[in-house]
Amino acid sequence: MIDTLISSKTRIKLLLKFFLNDKNTDYLRGLESQFGESSNAIRLELNRLEDAGLLTSGFESNKKIFKANKLHPLFSDIKSMLFKYTGLTSIIDKVVESLGYLEAVYLTGDLAKGLYSETVEILVVGNVDQVFLKKLIGKLEGELDKKITKEVLNPLDFDLASMQGNYTNHLLLWSK
Repeated sequence: MIDTLISSKTRIKLLLKFFLNDKNTDYLRGLESQFGESSNAIRLELNRLEDAGLLTSGFESNKKIFKANKLHPLFSDIKSMLFKYTGLTSIIDKVVESLGYLEAVYLTGDLAKGLYSETVEILVVGNVDQVFLKKLIGKLEGELDKKITKEVLNPLDFDLASMQGNYTNHLLLWSK
């Protein structure tokens, strides 16, 4: 869907990297190793996105670090479009409306890092019906054509500090 609107695969990867999880920052060589693409292709797209005001940059030592410009007028729209593209909007809607008592839903794994993945990894915090959740995920996998993995934690067992150690990259998708 999005690749018909945006023909540059590198640009799509950069938008996912910086807008899906707007806390992500990175530099050219880091992106080169993550994407497995030439630095020239990435540099060209970084410059275009920065010139458009979608990315901002600053220096740490001798590295130019990029991040999403949260003040750009299209920031929310781009983020929303990427949530739909990755299927996160559908997952959140179905999980929240159907499962019972929820405290929070987190995205973990590659998508939380801003990297495209066919697998959506979520962490659900709450007292939920595990059988129903499994059926719901099976249905969503068919609708989205993506693999969804889940971990469920009881609210009493959940500790955000320990989660940050276990899931260095996580993104809060929903909380009560």
